[in-house]
Amino acid sequence: MAVLTACSPTFNWRDVRPDGTRLALLLPCKPDKAQRTVPMGSQPTDMNLLSCDAGGVTFAVSTADVQDAAKTATILAQWQSATLTHMKADAPVTRNAFKLPGLASGAVLVKAMGQRANGQGVSSQAAYFAQGTQVFQAVMYADKISPDVADTFFSGLKFE
Repeated sequence: MAVLTACSPTFNWRDVRPDGTRLALLLPCKPDKAQRTVPMGSQPTDMNLLSCDAGGVTFAVSTADVQDAAKTATILAQWQSATLTHMKADAPVTRNAFKLPGLASGAVLVKAMGQRANGQGVSSQAAYFAQGTQVFQAVMYADKISPDVADTFFSGLKFE
């Protein structure tokens, strides 16, 4: 079934590489780019965002350089917490180790149900990881996330 999803006209998967990183990934649509300054750790940090919508799913990949590799684990934990708080995540939230090609360890996949800003229910799956001083979030939001689409998105993440 993943082959059918991968070839679907709704999900036109393409290779994407966020600027200034070694990350490669697949997105099912041409991404919009944005940049904003956000608090990470104890300092304002420039975050770059690639996002698009396809088949009722929002896909986004955010990257930031926090300038200190020793702080990445703490910053990633805070980022997870802030995302779950923002979406008013319901229990249970699942966190599992996530294997990412080109990354020795430390990646985690977080699955949660919560609410959109308009109060409607939303499902999310987000991978959080770091390489050197860079931190990353790759996330999907939808009413319901198809396992095939999630597998294609998350298995497409790799460092080159």
